[in-house]
Amino acid sequence: MKKIIIVLIMISFFTKVLAGNNSSAYDFQFTGINGDIIKLSEYKDKVIVVVNVASRCGYTPQYENLQSLWSEYKNKNLVVLGVPTNNFRQEPGTNKEIKDFCETNFGITFPMTEKISVIGNNSHPFYKWARNDFGIGAIPKWNFHKIIIGKDGKVAETFSSITKPTSKKFLKIIEKLI
Repeated sequence: MKKIIIVLIMISFFTKVLAGNNSSAYDFQFTGINGDIIKLSEYKDKVIVVVNVASRCGYTPQYENLQSLWSEYKNKNLVVLGVPTNNFRQEPGTNKEIKDFCETNFGITFPMTEKISVIGNNSHPFYKWARNDFGIGAIPKWNFHKIIIGKDGKVAETFSSITKPTSKKFLKIIEKLI
């Protein structure tokens, strides 16, 4: 019986490893904050920064940094994707309220998704894939967690909420990838 369990665990592990190697961020799509479809496959050969965001968070001023990043690098094959979530109880608004808040307070022009779950069993399939592709570092611990997808469609790096998108450490990775 122990041998069977060990074999099943090994098969499960290798199946996950192989599946993870064959899938990429380009396999996923989101519903945009306006109801449109955002297909990550449309961003092939670009670096994608996926950030879970919230309007009532101590890190909310990072919206300004994300907009600066988008403005400076969008013509250099970089995409910023904001993903509103209320997982940490700091984004109670509707999609319209979130959109209005972002545009009014920070002049946001980068793509944003509808409000979704980014952690747990109900998390968006992209976040489940990122966790499987990269490990626990891809799981948001708080708002403004950053997942950087390389041009190969794989998770290249992740950054916690405390790292600003304009920090030297963050920009060094972006420069390297683009």
